[in-house]
Amino acid sequence: MSSHREAPEISKDPVADSTDLYAFVSPDDPGTITLISNYIPLEGPAAGPNFYEFGDDVLYQINIDNNGDGVADVTYSFQFTTTVENPNTFLYNTGPIASLTDAHFNRRQTYSVTRTVKKKATVLATNLPCPPCNIGPLSTPNYAALATAAIQSIPGGRTVFAGQRAEGFYVDLGAVFDLGDLRPFENLHAFGNLPARDGVNATAQVNVHSIALKVPMSDLVASSPVIGVWCTASRQKVRVLDQPTSSTSMETVESGPFVQVSRLGNPLFNEVLVPMVQKDYWNTQSPSGDSQFASGVQHPELSSLLNILYPGVFPNLAAYTKSRADLQAILLTGIPAGVVSPTYTTFTGNVLADMLRLNTSQEPSADPNVLGILGGDVAGFPNGRRVFDDVFTIELRALAGVTIPLVDPTFTPDGAASVVTDGLTFDNYLSAFPYLGTPYSGYNVPSS
Repeated sequence: MSSHREAPEISKDPVADSTDLYAFVSPDDPGTITLISNYIPLEGPAAGPNFYEFGDDVLYQINIDNNGDGVADVTYSFQFTTTVENPNTFLYNTGPIASLTDAHFNRRQTYSVTRTVKKKATVLATNLPCPPCNIGPLSTPNYAALATAAIQSIPGGRTVFAGQRAEGFYVDLGAVFDLGDLRPFENLHAFGNLPARDGVNATAQVNVHSIALKVPMSDLVASSPVIGVWCTASRQKVRVLDQPTSSTSMETVESGPFVQVSRLGNPLFNEVLVPMVQKDYWNTQSPSGDSQFASGVQHPELSSLLNILYPGVFPNLAAYTKSRADLQAILLTGIPAGVVSPTYTTFTGNVLADMLRLNTSQEPSADPNVLGILGGDVAGFPNGRRVFDDVFTIELRALAGVTIPLVDPTFTPDGAASVVTDGLTFDNYLSAFPYLGTPYSGYNVPSS
């Protein structure tokens, strides 16, 4: 979760595993939109001697649909190149890294950014630097300065960053996958009599690799202020491994067209709403074809399980047999005007497509609420997704039925639906681009 190791095959390919996607009007620069896609789930900070990095053989893309057909109208592509400065050492760095060009920084990554509109590709920048991973006080004594130096301005009033960040998604993974145990409510669980307690954030001490892009609204918006966003990772179709010699590493040759192996729009979609045997197939598909997965949204398995795992807690939800039109609107079409309020909308049209929808005309909130729309904050999820939005709790409460009255006023949500949670908060974020916090170092991982 949100899309960490969510499918059998992509869990074996972490550098291509899309983990989280964010899209929001930049709070400190409201004429722009920030898009962030994360990869490489659950990075342990103490990862030497081979620290985490983007895949040189992976094509990373952020896609924007601005006419509601579930097909990309604008795509930003990112490709990486790794260079070893000194091949005769096993060390990632041979001394303190004081700058991105420091001679002690031995294994470096650079990248290119390409913008494609209507199949016309424009290379915006090449040879942009990634910062090193956050190793520790001797190797990266001023990590924040290194990360700041890696924030690059590129043509068209755009800003970009690619590198390691602190994981921003918070969830009690250990409990949730232990038969849906929600620690604050586990005293009510059908398979145990455990005392209720606070949640444990399984991602509190891990990092990810982020691609962050800030662009003018005019880059993305067409006739409607609402856009759909998703990210992908692709690999070339053919891969050949050659036997290495005594002095070289394994030789890998890729060829052929790129084939999509991972994608992500709304958080938790593939994780929770797609059956296991379809998860890897889902990762290869375009949002425009998501009608084939609509049944998992209209009749979600987890909603049924809540009544089994917490008997008697969700009786109204258990008795509700209609198709979940509320979830379909939130996740697959966007919410039409008039459902939440006369002016609130994330509707992109009738095409069923899993995309993170953002109404770019909605100004950032002066008083943000991590529960987004459920907390009365219409600038938060599912109107885009900010880095601090508690998407697990929002979607859990929606699955528990709290959003059904938006489309079916005859339904009364169970009392538990508006309070169910995994009991977590988190605050390791920045107030400015790239918004996700400084990554944890292997030397100084916080105690649990």
